[in-house]
Amino acid sequence: MNATARPPVPFENWTITKPARRGRKGVVVAQEAEAAGIGADMFESGGNAVDAAIATALALSVTEPWMSGLGGGGFMVAYIASERAVKVIDFGMVAPGQLDPSDFPLTGSQGAEMFGWPQVKDDANIHGPKSIAVPGAVAGYGLAAATFGRRPWSELVDPAIELADRGHRVTWWTTLQVAAEAGLLARYPASRAVWLPGGFPPSMLPATTTSFLSMQALAQSLRVLADEGPRSLYEGTLARSVATDVKAAGGYLSEADLAAYSARLTEPLQLARGEAVYHLPRGLTAGPTFAQALSQLSAFKSRKPDAVTYRAYATALVDAYRGRLESLGHAGDDGTQSCTTHISAADADGNLVMLTTTLLSPFGSRMVLPGSGILMNNGINWFDPRPGRPNSLAPGKRPLSNMCPMVATRNGAPWFGYGASGGRKIMPAVFQLASFTNDFGMDLETALAHPRLDASDIDTLIHDGRLDTAVAAAINAVAPSTAWGPTTFPSMYANPSGVAITVDGECLGAVHPYSPVSGVAAA
Repeated sequence: MNATARPPVPFENWTITKPARRGRKGVVVAQEAEAAGIGADMFESGGNAVDAAIATALALSVTEPWMSGLGGGGFMVAYIASERAVKVIDFGMVAPGQLDPSDFPLTGSQGAEMFGWPQVKDDANIHGPKSIAVPGAVAGYGLAAATFGRRPWSELVDPAIELADRGHRVTWWTTLQVAAEAGLLARYPASRAVWLPGGFPPSMLPATTTSFLSMQALAQSLRVLADEGPRSLYEGTLARSVATDVKAAGGYLSEADLAAYSARLTEPLQLARGEAVYHLPRGLTAGPTFAQALSQLSAFKSRKPDAVTYRAYATALVDAYRGRLESLGHAGDDGTQSCTTHISAADADGNLVMLTTTLLSPFGSRMVLPGSGILMNNGINWFDPRPGRPNSLAPGKRPLSNMCPMVATRNGAPWFGYGASGGRKIMPAVFQLASFTNDFGMDLETALAHPRLDASDIDTLIHDGRLDTAVAAAINAVAPSTAWGPTTFPSMYANPSGVAITVDGECLGAVHPYSPVSGVAAA
């Protein structure tokens, strides 16, 4: 057998496990373990799962800032024990009111970042000041804390302040993330100052000494948020600073845009299957696409996923995505370079929280604002730059996103929840994980480690190379599929996590094992 005929050598060759953890007071799962630990500390001080999720999200603005932060947006789906009901908080981004679609002319070439859009001149929708949408994260966290949390807002912000005063801890994962975006980060002075010390990506020292990147401007902004409350980013001193910096750089975001923004408390989409009722966000999310796929999924007869199962998954997901792309338009993020993070939390009172938050692309707009130290989103890249389409650019418009946090109840009580990062890969992952748990009785750890397929690109699927030939053939019968292992980088699948509450009230949390810095913290 010659070399060209051999299958490609895998990028990674190891066996990895990340055991689930149990907590009597609660658990928090995040894509960065230090932030998860800060969330779990909230249980010790009398906080609930909502407090824990918010404290974790704020901490991630320092420990995993390329994925989310004060300049981003997202969705929270939560079972609220005191109301015996699931609620949704929509804190998605919005296009600025003065956005001018004519400022995004097409070049006639294929766009960068593999998002599927035609290229815009100077990639103005991908990075820089014109790519910035109105951020919703702080408004969403504030609404969640005020409505469902127990601890004062300042207590949720204080741990993030301490982290920012210390600075971002440099790890090999930092080096990888910064190096992948160094060319764009170098274009913006404040970003260059934070992320490219000496003009190069930071790297760990070959010693036990830990190095940190200064984030003093962000620390000061977090202090303002703690003292003045979350509305400071929308109507206070931070709002003025953010709008001034964006306008000075040539962007659209204004004080009026920020003042007009509010997060929204809404009711979930509810879908029954077997013992479970799935609760997902409505509207311009992946929730309706999940519903469409679920409507095509018949009951399974086997005790574990087999070729019939995976063919059914592939068929339902491909058909649902085809409908999504035709009726709702593409969401400008195929997951190859997505920047989302997901937090899962549960507590002994029965609160179960799924929080998905994002800057959209890695490092969002790649712009750290000099006055506030806030890394801003590039939410304009969610919109189709071509006019006359369902998801086309327009001022004041909400874009179609791929986020899909899901909570499952059983007999009206909280059961489990899943969410993920990974752009259009998110929904297929959450869909299969829900099925693994509900249809086949897998626990969290088993489900998260089980092989999946990805159907976010309806013309070419990807399936885990650990699946046997019969399953691979069944998937290929739906659409051509390429085998790819569950590699750490690049990841061809979403990065999910989940929590569950047992019938005796114990909380369990587990994370995708191939996410290197993720972790579960329990109290």
